[in-house]
Amino acid sequence: MTFQIHALDPASFAGFFALTDTELARQNMRKVTVAAKPGTPCRVSLADAEVGETVLLINHTHQTAHTPYKASHAIFVRQGVAQARPAVDEVPLAIGSRLLSIRLFDRDDMMVDADVVDGVAVALAIGRAFDDPAVAYIHLHHAKQGCFAAEVRRA
Repeated sequence: MTFQIHALDPASFAGFFALTDTELARQNMRKVTVAAKPGTPCRVSLADAEVGETVLLINHTHQTAHTPYKASHAIFVRQGVAQARPAVDEVPLAIGSRLLSIRLFDRDDMMVDADVVDGVAVALAIGRAFDDPAVAYIHLHHAKQGCFAAEVRRA
């Protein structure tokens, strides 16, 4: 089963970079200077930010469905980066190098299964998940921090 990993659209975050620290704080956001690589994965570029780079730490609603699974969590976003468009069946390094929680959702946005997998095995886990016709899409999360990594759909 082929799949496609989807990064977040940079347009959703563009205006936040012009805000002052005070304005960001009012919206529960903040600027962070990256201290180590890897360690700060951007959800737009699907790559780790560089040491010394300033990124935004934002609470992002990644599951917008009106179900008990509606959810948000902190994510990092880099300024001025293009939206990643991984090839079919490609797993970007910032995803494949981490321990992941894989959450499977049906067409009614209800979770039908979940697992924890090493990033190097996530492509196989995604393929197996999509063998089940009830699985409409998948959310990947960084298992240790719990933050949303990316959405996966059938290609």
